[in-house]
Order: sequence, then C-alpha cells, then structure tokens
Amino acid sequence: MAEKKWMPRWFYQLASPRWCYQITGKLLPWFALVAGLSLIGGTLWALMFAPADYQQGNSFRIIYLHVPAAILAQSAYMLMAVAGAIALIWKMKVADMVLKSAAPIGASMAVLALATGAIWGKPTWGSWWVWDARLTSMLILFFLYLGVMALNSAIENESTAAQASAVLSLVGVVNIPIIKYSVEWWNTLHQPATFKLTEKPAMPAEMWVPLLVMVVGFYCLFAVSLMMRLRNEIVWRERRTGWVRELLSKQ
Repeated sequence: MAEKKWMPRWFYQLASPRWCYQITGKLLPWFALVAGLSLIGGTLWALMFAPADYQQGNSFRIIYLHVPAAILAQSAYMLMAVAGAIALIWKMKVADMVLKSAAPIGASMAVLALATGAIWGKPTWGSWWVWDARLTSMLILFFLYLGVMALNSAIENESTAAQASAVLSLVGVVNIPIIKYSVEWWNTLHQPATFKLTEKPAMPAEMWVPLLVMVVGFYCLFAVSLMMRLRNEIVWRERRTGWVRELLSKQ
C-alpha cells in the first residue's frame, strides 16, 4: 500500500488495457490535428521562407527532415526502454504492447534519418556514406530496432517475447548516449547538435524556428502512429474479453 502513495493514479490506470484504449481514442484527434498543422506549416516555412545556408545553399534544407527523424529515432528507443523496465518490474502488459508498437515506428525513423543523412552527406562530404561515429551508432540503433521486432515475431509465447524484447531494449539503450555525444567524444565529420538546451542555437531564428516546428510535428505524428498501433494491439490481445466483443459488435 505504501507504494501507491507516491505513484500517480494514471500510472496504475495505464495497467488497464480498456482505460488505455479509451484515453488514446480521446487524444488521437488532437495529436493528429497538431501533427498536421505543424508538419504542413513547418514544411512550407522551411522550403519557401527559410533562407539558404551561406555555405551549403539549399541542400541544407534536408535538415528539416533529417534532424526530427534522428531525434525521434532516439526518443522512441528510450520510450521502449522505459516501457521494458515497467513491464519487467510491474508486469504491466500495456507496457509490453507499447514497446512492441513503438519498435516499427522507431525503425522507420531510423531509416529516414540514415537515408536523409546519406543524401545530405553526398554534396557536403562528397560521399553517400562514411564510417563516422554518429552514422555508425545510428546504424546500430536501427539494428537494435530490428532485433526487437525479430524477437516479437520469432517467439510465439507473448510473455516470453515481451521479456526478451524488454531486456534487449534495456541493454541497447546504452547506444543512445553514444549517438548523442559521439561528435564530442571522437573526431567525426558530423556536425555538432543543432539544438542544445544550455546554449543559443547557432542558426538564425528564421532557420531554427521552422526546424523546431517540424520536431513538434514529428513527435505528434509519432504519438498518433503509436496510439493507433497500440489500440490495434490492445484489441487483438484482449479480443476474448467482454468489453472488446461488445466494442466490435457495435462496428
């Protein structure tokens, strides 16, 4: 009982698949609206109004896809690690579902970050790919995503698959600080972080503000995708319960 005094109520409500399904249904339209407005507005701003870079010209504009995708790829894996820890410690099956649902989305963000990085690297470095510390660690992150997805597909027992995925997510999270600080720890071609909470952005406001808008849009898009996949996963796993049968009978 003492544990419940310091844990918020919503934390225990998340253990209920039915409550989680209902609350995500209410949040989905709002996140979708913000995602649509942010991505459309940020894209138009980045392409039509942001000035060209004084060194890279217009080729720098790929930053408005590359940076949000790279940030989100790392954030999604951190979410998986947190969900994995919750699943292992508190045995919450909703946390298992979150981990499983987030993996394909995070993998797609990692692919987008790698692809846009290669496209950006060609005119900047003269090569599509270099074994740069940040690029290599991002590639490892993509393989970690594939590993989690493979475990969920290969292991038939849902409980065993969830535990194995949680362990891999927790072990692989050590790669996140390597990605973040690789440009500081090693001599790399990759430029330093675009955003730092402790420092003023190196770019002028008319260039970094649309980038910030795109980051917000990507996060909201991730939330929408995650909630949609999570709701499908909840319905599938709880398909034998009365509330899901009642829900499906109404559709």
